[in-house]
Order: sequence, then C-alpha cells, then structure tokens
Amino acid sequence: MDLDQLAALRTPEGSAALTAAADLAGGDPLVAASALRATGVPPTLAAAALTQAELRHRAVGKFGSAAAGMFLTRPGLEQATRRVVADRRAARLYAAGVRILADLGCGLGADALAAARAGIRVYGVEADPVTAAMAAANAEAAGLAELFTVECGDATGFDVSGVDGVFCDPARRTTGTGRRIFDPRAYSPPWEFVTGLAERVPRTVVKVAPGLDHALIPAGAEAEWVGVDGDLVEAALWCGELAEVPRRATLYRQRGAEAHRHELTGSGAAEAPVGPPRRYLYDPDPAVVRAHLVAELATELDANLGDPSIAYLYADQPIRTPYARCLEITDVLPFSLKRLRALLRDRRVGRVEILKRGSALTPEQLRRDLRLAGDAAASLVLTRIDGAPTVLIGQPVD
Repeated sequence: MDLDQLAALRTPEGSAALTAAADLAGGDPLVAASALRATGVPPTLAAAALTQAELRHRAVGKFGSAAAGMFLTRPGLEQATRRVVADRRAARLYAAGVRILADLGCGLGADALAAARAGIRVYGVEADPVTAAMAAANAEAAGLAELFTVECGDATGFDVSGVDGVFCDPARRTTGTGRRIFDPRAYSPPWEFVTGLAERVPRTVVKVAPGLDHALIPAGAEAEWVGVDGDLVEAALWCGELAEVPRRATLYRQRGAEAHRHELTGSGAAEAPVGPPRRYLYDPDPAVVRAHLVAELATELDANLGDPSIAYLYADQPIRTPYARCLEITDVLPFSLKRLRALLRDRRVGRVEILKRGSALTPEQLRRDLRLAGDAAASLVLTRIDGAPTVLIGQPVD
C-alpha cells in the first residue's frame, strides 16, 4: 500500500471496489481477484481493495463492526489495541483528568480513536506516511476528525508542553521485514525517550510487549498486563500520577456482545506458600502469571504452589474465579511414559488436553507416543512437584 493507492481507495470508484471486495473476501484470492477485475476494476485497485477486505475481516475481532470502514496495514493491525482494551484505557485517562492527549506513535489510531470517543482531544504523531494517512482516514470515517488529528513526523520532536497526558506505543517491529523486536531498548522511539516522558508529562501511559522484563519497569510505575479470553495481549506502564498500584492483571471475558472486566492487583513481590498437590489444580491466566500476582491469587483460593518456580496452584475446594482454570485431579504420578500409557489405555482415554509448565516434553510428541484409543477424555498436566518431573491426570471443573 502506498499513498496513491490509499487515495484511489477513497474515491467513489475505490469505495465501490471495497464494497465488491468485501463480498468476495474469505474465498480463493486468485478467484476473487479475477472476479473483481472482471467488473472493470483496474488490477492495482482490485489488489488494494482485496487486501483491505481481508484485513477488515481479520480486524472484526479487535474492532467489531467499526472494522468495516477502517483502513489497515498488516503490521498496524497486529500491533493495534483491541477496542475493549483501548476504551477502558481512555476511560481511565479521562477519569484522571486528561483532556488533551499526545499519542506518540499512533499507528492506525485505535487508541487515539478510543480517547476521542471518551471526549479527549488527541494529537497523533506517526512516522510512517501511509500509516499516518490511514489514521487520519480512520478518524474521518469514525466522525472524530475534529477530536483526533494526525501529523507525520518524529515522535521525539513533538512538543508535549501543551498536553496534559501522553500515550506512547513504540514500534515493536523492524521496518521492512516486520520482525518482532523483543528488546525494548531497540524500540522506536528509543526506550530512553519513552521512559523519560513521565518526567515531562506526569500523566503518561506506555504500551509495551507483554514479555517485558520486570527489571525494566520504571520506579514508581504501575505495570498492567492485559488478557482477553485467556490470551495475553499486551502490557502497559502507567506512570507518574496515573500509577495506582504496583502490579495489575486486567482480564476481559467475552460473553456475547458484552465483555466483562476483572482486575487483580498487588505488589508483584509476594510469594505463595509451597506444599503438596491437593485435589484441585488452578492454572492461572497468563496475565496473572506475568504480573507476578500468583501469590495474591493463592490467598483468594486458599491454595499453594507445588513447586516454588511453577505457577500451578493446588487447593482443597473448587472456587469460582475469573483468574484461573480449575481441574479436579484424580492421579499424581512420577512421570513415566510406559506407566502413563498403560493407565490411559485401561481407562479407554482417547482424547487428552495437555498442559505444561516446567516440563521439557513436547505435547504433540507425547500425544503421539501415548497411542491413545478409546472414547473417554482426560486432562494431563506436565509439571514438577518438589523438583521431580510429574504428570497429573484430571478433569476440567466448570
């Protein structure tokens, strides 16, 4: 996608091509391209329209029905914040008194649009010309162009003296190749600039990769990890006046058209008690694990770890919680492939889900080695108990 192609898509002819492409999306791409060109759409315009139709289809999971009118790039879509998460962040910024926000590295505008919907005036900065133009087009499509404007430029050169809040989502992929950047010090804008923003604007939020090393969290900042339906999707650093607690795990559970939010907070430094396995095993949500809040969850569940380095919790009672899956354990065995295979064969287990923490075994290889046969199902947990390789057999608890 380049600026000329984007401009062509925004003409009446381009709009018609996008509408036709939406009807063809999801099928064979060669057939779809041929069908679109057969209607008289030029090949270049047809290719651009079909690409947008494919990306919009994929974006529904993040943006809902609004995806149908957005302009997207593949890297931009992958890094964009889900609407439910962006809306919550915007509401929190507004409640903290932010009315004028700088979005440094605004990408396609997902967070800026959420802030604008919340009533915040947003000035976006984006280094890539095409992405910046798409963000502006997305603001116009959403009817928010008066509240969200975009300039193409270097985020480090933006004057933040006229804003009362900053949101920064540094690029975490290399230009050209699109490869992920795992070291925050290689982000763009540079990590030193990003972490220094809070000294200039007391209400600063930085979106980071969920694998962020806790050692890189600035002193006094709140680190939040966010999960959606069991998937760990992002982390954010709430700096300065916005920091409320040291660590937070925010989970969203989608139920129909509604998303229910649950938040677990704590120091991130507490340690859970360690003891033997008990009747019920809790597998904490990845956001809880990454936020180092397993000890806080253990307190809620009256549970203990089986090994101090592995985030499985064990308790005597099943307690409903949004922060973990629960399994009822029937067997705790020192790991032995021969013994496990014989036990599952005797119970006619033909289907297993395999969970693992602290085990070098590969679930796919183990499933093949077990040579399962039968109509029963079971859950296998590969882990360590007191340092020893162990397999637990159980069933999910609703």
